[in-house]
Amino acid sequence: MLGRRDDHRVATDVADDPSHHRHDPPVMSVSPTGIATTANEDSHPHPPQGMARLALGAIGVVFGDIGTSPIYAFRETFANPHHPLPLDNAHILGVISLIFWSMMIVVSIKYVAIIMRADNKGEGGSLALLALVSGQTKTRRWSRGIVLLGVFATALFYGDSMITPAVTVLSAVEGLAVAAPAFGGFVLPIAITILIVLFKIQRSGTERVGLFFGPVMLLYFGAIAVLGIMSFVQTPEVLQALSPHHAVRFFFIDPVRGFLALGSVVLAVTGAEALYADMGHFGRRPIGLSWLVFVLPALMLNYMGQGALLFREGAAALESPFYMLAPEGLQLPLVLLATAAAVIASQAVITGAFSVTQQAIQLGFMPRLRIEHTSAATAGQIYIPLINWMLMVMVILLVLFFRSSSNLTSAYGIAVTGAMLIDTCLLGVALTRLWKWPLYAALPLLGLFFLVDGAYFLANLTKVPSGGWFPLLVGFVIFTFLTTWSTGRKLMIQRLREGTMPIHIFIDSAAGAASRVSGTAIFMTSSPEGVPHALLHNLKHNKVLHERIILLTVKIMSQPYWPEGDRAKRDDLGHGFHRLVLRFGFMEEADVPAALKRVEMEGGAFKMMDTSFFLSRQTLLAAERPGMSMWREKLFSWMLRNAESAMEFFRLPTNRVVELGSQVEI
Repeated sequence: MLGRRDDHRVATDVADDPSHHRHDPPVMSVSPTGIATTANEDSHPHPPQGMARLALGAIGVVFGDIGTSPIYAFRETFANPHHPLPLDNAHILGVISLIFWSMMIVVSIKYVAIIMRADNKGEGGSLALLALVSGQTKTRRWSRGIVLLGVFATALFYGDSMITPAVTVLSAVEGLAVAAPAFGGFVLPIAITILIVLFKIQRSGTERVGLFFGPVMLLYFGAIAVLGIMSFVQTPEVLQALSPHHAVRFFFIDPVRGFLALGSVVLAVTGAEALYADMGHFGRRPIGLSWLVFVLPALMLNYMGQGALLFREGAAALESPFYMLAPEGLQLPLVLLATAAAVIASQAVITGAFSVTQQAIQLGFMPRLRIEHTSAATAGQIYIPLINWMLMVMVILLVLFFRSSSNLTSAYGIAVTGAMLIDTCLLGVALTRLWKWPLYAALPLLGLFFLVDGAYFLANLTKVPSGGWFPLLVGFVIFTFLTTWSTGRKLMIQRLREGTMPIHIFIDSAAGAASRVSGTAIFMTSSPEGVPHALLHNLKHNKVLHERIILLTVKIMSQPYWPEGDRAKRDDLGHGFHRLVLRFGFMEEADVPAALKRVEMEGGAFKMMDTSFFLSRQTLLAAERPGMSMWREKLFSWMLRNAESAMEFFRLPTNRVVELGSQVEI
């Protein structure tokens, strides 16, 4: 660890109605796999066999996105219709040098060496980084800005999760036009068919498919490395590109096109954020080992091989230098292998969308949605039907609208570079506030990262008219949904609390006056104080109280997993009333009945057949009150009406639930 790490626990209250909220929540982590496994603590070194196994697993899961970049990144840098580059030695060496040093600065130094040290109980991603720094910024004027930046990074991820499957699968299938020109007209139908099949199999889960990820990606990386070597041994002068002076010289001789080319060069490092997001699945050291020892050399060998090919053949190879590296008889097998790798990269992003959606729900940024678990052994393998089909529709529309990977790359990059720039902002807070780095050490490093990330982001902004507007539009729309739901939930909870009766007054007045019936009644409430509205309504209409009454609050904490031994917090309020708080990590399923089975309370263990759950369902009445504008109130009301039932979300037994309605103005 670079310095001291504080554990800031920020609770998320879970409301008794369609969703839950938190105060100043951190952004969700963007996990490209959605596979939640036990974190590997780097403080306990892995045995050599375990390290090798985890490193191989990381190759199959973590590096799919960045691994498929050679299919299109190098080609787009030279063949971009808006700013094509001359195919001379200075520009070829300059581009390869930019790719190499971008990988070294952005991936190797920024993510592997520094950011991946900021883990939240072993988990990585934007949430981990923001959760670590949030405690240091709460009292500062710009703390809300930091939180909003993190939320916007999450919103951008959804745009990226739509573009990545479209561009990777389409660019891979386009190799058919090179290997078998007669099939060139079938590229779009084949790509769409692959994408439809990919989304249809999501319901069955990724566990079985994941068994093949490692070997396929190993074969893929080995193949592109060998093809690169076969090319650049014929033109060894391309090795000069590893010197940074070629990148600098590129900007001196052609500054305008050099800047614009950054918008395409950055395609070579898309997927770098996956290393940090997937740290909890494999551990920092195995990911770093597989990157430095295997993935980085394979990628650079291939890029240098493509550069050597352009040295020798010029514009004749520009149609697809990646596929033209292979001898004619091996081009079709390479298309099939690249397509498999593209499917793996797309699978990682799709399941990542499921994972980030689950975390957004848990952290109070989204209404509850139906979540299906696809593995009995691995809790993090989930499937969210609404997200899956929405992604499929958007991906297919993107393919039909842009029609080629070259056109799609105009929309690709803004979301990724925006998220990387936000990560650098959060890293700045971590270095100076969390790890207490001296400014003379932190500022030069941060200056380098801001220079690189800022240049890439600004270069990608030039793509806005030609397609870059799409991820920005998606980001702003989803950002509006996330912030509207979060703000609306806070206002609703605030309104519900305004007239809440203190619990001790209620107990003193009602305990002796109302009739008591046998059994246990659990009233779910968002606040650990006051009387739940469902309890008041039940007493008003039914005139009875149960022998044992539990006021239950579920809290989602800012760490991924909460220790089972510290799950429940109990408080005896007297006269058969009890206050119970159940705490879950943001990557855990809030299975209330399962948690209750492990709770020991007065009156004995919980028996579901003797227990009734009382929930309150609010109907929102939009009103001209301070808090939100009318259009956002109507948007929040629509989201509230379409939220999944709390009964299903908390896994409550269907025959033991009573819902009582009320109306709320915000």
